[in-house]
Amino acid sequence: MHIRDHRLGFGLVTILLHWLVAITTIGLFVSGLWMTGLDYYSRWYNDAPAWHKSVGLLLAFVVAIALAWRLVNARPEAVASVPCWQQRASRAMHFMLLIALLVTLASGYLIPTADGRGVEVFGWFTVPALPAWSGNQEDLAGAVHLYGAWVLIALVGGHALAALKHHFLDRDRTLQRMIDPRD
Repeated sequence: MHIRDHRLGFGLVTILLHWLVAITTIGLFVSGLWMTGLDYYSRWYNDAPAWHKSVGLLLAFVVAIALAWRLVNARPEAVASVPCWQQRASRAMHFMLLIALLVTLASGYLIPTADGRGVEVFGWFTVPALPAWSGNQEDLAGAVHLYGAWVLIALVGGHALAALKHHFLDRDRTLQRMIDPRD
């Protein structure tokens, strides 16, 4: 079993970080949609946003770890049977996924901190607010967060479909490399 990435595949750390970010991102998107339907009398009206913010900030921390891990790890070579244009498309997709994720996380942080108060993370610690940059920061950040989340989930869907295409139609090792660190 490989802990670190290697020439032919991903290591256990990269695989675990990838799936943790993926599952958490999808969960935050679904919970965000669900929260928009809550009314004032719902028992989740206050708790769901607090959980959403806490998980989002922890995800930002995990993404920072994943980026640091990526910098100190060798990148596996592409699967030999994958054409060059698909390799370029893959790099572009990963770049867009990262940008959409970072924009969504940053804008999510800027919504509740617009009034100068930090964000409490499960009662463990508080992430302090940055100085407000606009009188309507909450509204602007909210719009960016909403549209960023939709772009992000669309990219996640495209990424998943591409992985399934490689697995079931091309029958190559692209998806398998992100599942099994022994490959």
